[in-house]
Amino acid sequence: MNDRAPRAVDQLSQLRLDELLGELQVRLDAVRGTRDRVHGLLEAVISVGTELDLSSALRRIVEAATVLVDARYGALGVIGEDGLLSEFVPVGVSDEQWAAIGDLPSGHGLLGELIRHPEPLRLAELSEHRSSYGFPPHHPPMHSFLGVPIRVRDKVFGNLYLTEKRSAEEFDADDEVVLSTLAVAAGVAIDNARLYEEARRRESWLAASAEVTGRLLSGRPRGEVLDLILTRARGNVAADAGFVAVPVEGTRRLRVVLAVGLNAERRHGMLLPDADGFVGAAYSAAEPVTGTDIARDARARDDAECWTGLGPAVAVRLGSGGVVRGVLVLARKSGGAAFTGEETGPLMDFAGQAALAMELAERRSDAEQIAILEERDRIARDLHDLAIQRLFATGMTLQSAQRFVEHPQASERLQRAVDDLDATIRIIRSTIFGLRTHDSEPGGTQSLRSRIAQAVEGAGAALGFPPALRVEGLLDSRVPGPVGDHLVAVLVEALSNAARHARARSVDVHLTVTSERLTLTVADDGVGIGPDPARSGLRNIEERARVVGGTAEVGPRARGGTRLTWTVPLGGGTDGS
Repeated sequence: MNDRAPRAVDQLSQLRLDELLGELQVRLDAVRGTRDRVHGLLEAVISVGTELDLSSALRRIVEAATVLVDARYGALGVIGEDGLLSEFVPVGVSDEQWAAIGDLPSGHGLLGELIRHPEPLRLAELSEHRSSYGFPPHHPPMHSFLGVPIRVRDKVFGNLYLTEKRSAEEFDADDEVVLSTLAVAAGVAIDNARLYEEARRRESWLAASAEVTGRLLSGRPRGEVLDLILTRARGNVAADAGFVAVPVEGTRRLRVVLAVGLNAERRHGMLLPDADGFVGAAYSAAEPVTGTDIARDARARDDAECWTGLGPAVAVRLGSGGVVRGVLVLARKSGGAAFTGEETGPLMDFAGQAALAMELAERRSDAEQIAILEERDRIARDLHDLAIQRLFATGMTLQSAQRFVEHPQASERLQRAVDDLDATIRIIRSTIFGLRTHDSEPGGTQSLRSRIAQAVEGAGAALGFPPALRVEGLLDSRVPGPVGDHLVAVLVEALSNAARHARARSVDVHLTVTSERLTLTVADDGVGIGPDPARSGLRNIEERARVVGGTAEVGPRARGGTRLTWTVPLGGGTDGS
């Protein structure tokens, strides 16, 4: 009996020791698990905090969250300006599964519960929540749920959603604490990424503005600069399509003069309303005009063909002060992210700076033109006062010397020299008259010479290079007004044909005016006349020649290309001297 009592005591002591050791092991495992979780949380915070690209940072946050709470599925929803989800970053669901599910969530149902009430939400069975609407077809089954808001500078940026805990039936309080801690670090990381993105965006806009200004002030063609403005703006906001529309003189419409990106060829040359339309609204507004789904926007109903396949759109006017030169429009594909204030604000500033640079370039061009005209006046005075007077005096001397020359051949040569001097004087007088003919005649009427020069200059944007222009004779004094109108129309049509069909590298315009006739020659080094020349508008050119009693001929050049000759008889005119 005495031996049994000590053995019983020993057994009880051993059992108690085993219990204590077991409890100690449990606590050690808990401490080890807590240590591992804290270590994982620190690693996740460091990993998230080092990412500066916003889209990459969002995905890394979701991936870290799923690992920390052992979730099968995770997502981060970004809240847009309309209070719904503007972006959704899922993890755990393949691209094929998302394609089968369809559109990404917009923030209704249970996901919207955190938007309306930005507090942590933990559920053992999400389908039992009053805001749960169920899942769309092909959606994987989900039961346990944990969601926490992400705040950036005291404003809710979005929400973290975790479902299907692998190691337990539901998420616990520790999971909520860990995820809330990660959300705080995520808010800091997102703020840093946004600041970095904003700095890069500002730098990109400044570089674009500097490039546009430099091109304009260096005298580059207007069409080339508009293309640069559109290309840089489209790249800076990641748009899929863009175009520039300018007002059509004498109408209430806008014409698309430049288009790039998705379906650009369909929009080029299209006419748009400038009153009730989407583009017209931007033409008269001092702020960006935006639409989240332009193809269904009521403001685009009159020009629906222009918006096929497009979704979010923004339009800003190209203007400075009270002068509006056009509208810049950018759009993304249907279903794309809407344009934010962070994108449209710099775009409006860029468009304003580009328009101001265009105005400065125009004023500089005007100043250069005035300097050229003043120099022409000086040259004309010098030619008249010096060259013509000397030539005239030399001619008078030779005429008087003829009386003393008895040899017939010598007298004939003197007469030819006098005639040559007279012809030279007439050429110089014609040159003087051309130099002194300014762009506008008294009363504001534009001179024919100026209209011809503007037509040639305007064709440079479509051709990609400036055509060569040579004018001989008294254009403004010898060509009647109606003939001049036909002449300008024929020249514009000929240059347009060269730009559309010839694929030329050079175009020469030669205009000759005598007392008997007017001859316009337009020659290019392109591919020549196609099998159907009528399509190039030649019938119209021939008809204009017939109306004024002239002729029009078109044929190949000896060195390749096409030559158009348009000739009209004249009834005489004054020499203008």
